[in-house]
Amino acid sequence: MGDPHEIIHTELSATYELEDELGSGGMGTVYLARDRQDDRRVAIKVIHPDLAKGAALPRFEREIRVTAGLEHPHIVPLLDSGMAGELAYYVTPYIEGESLRGLIRRRGKLPVEEAVRIACEVAEALGYAHQHGIVHRDIKPENILIDDGRAIVADFGLARAMSGADEATLTATGMVVGTPLYISPEQLAGLQTIDARTDIYSLACVVYELLAGRPPFVGTTVQAILKGHIYGEPDPLPSAVPAAVQEAVMRALNKRPTGRHPTAAEFAESLRAAGSNAGSRPPARRRWVLVAVATLVLLGLALIWRSCSG
Repeated sequence: MGDPHEIIHTELSATYELEDELGSGGMGTVYLARDRQDDRRVAIKVIHPDLAKGAALPRFEREIRVTAGLEHPHIVPLLDSGMAGELAYYVTPYIEGESLRGLIRRRGKLPVEEAVRIACEVAEALGYAHQHGIVHRDIKPENILIDDGRAIVADFGLARAMSGADEATLTATGMVVGTPLYISPEQLAGLQTIDARTDIYSLACVVYELLAGRPPFVGTTVQAILKGHIYGEPDPLPSAVPAAVQEAVMRALNKRPTGRHPTAAEFAESLRAAGSNAGSRPPARRRWVLVAVATLVLLGLALIWRSCSG
């Protein structure tokens, strides 16, 4: 097979004008291009040839067709897909913002209110996809884009499509179906039935990182990280994070899917309620201080009134 850049340029030149390579990884390569018909910038994602060939190709095409039906303000829409020679590709709008990974690198942990807002927007996107029978399976900061402050989820359906590739191919390309820092225990166990709650676990890992500055399980080796997901317990979130928010995140990190929120919408609602209550009601110790101060003020006023009236 020839140079993918040359193949894409040759096969798609009538529709897209290639401008630059945006990045590459185990899944494939992403190119920045201009849609000649609509005169807009798009991202062309070319799947690694070893991941979309033979028996895996029909699965890829099927998942892409299903994903094309998703229309939601927090999901990157699919504009086009097909084959360029022997290369499978799909096209999405070019999002000019940054990934959540870039935001984390630039700012570290986020304020609770901002982290909860991003989490709820992602959960809304996941809930919509889940209602349409689509589980993302690879929620991570790299797949969450921030456009003008708004979270948008990318690459729906690809993890499931790529799970049809054989283990040797995945190892050779370095691609993992589910990223070690954010993968759910049931994905690690290789369960055949993976449902919406795997995305809730992965999103909880992301939210934990937004609040703590690091994922819930880290280690010097991939094996150590995966062991944490299966057997470990995450450290408590920083004390500045309200207890109700901590409780919502820790519930979503439950090892057993049945112990988590049953839907992404309920996880979002739990986070929203926790954040709202935390912001509207002062901590217990502070409330007692306020009560004591108020009592002293009232006693002082009473003494002044008695003195004046006497």
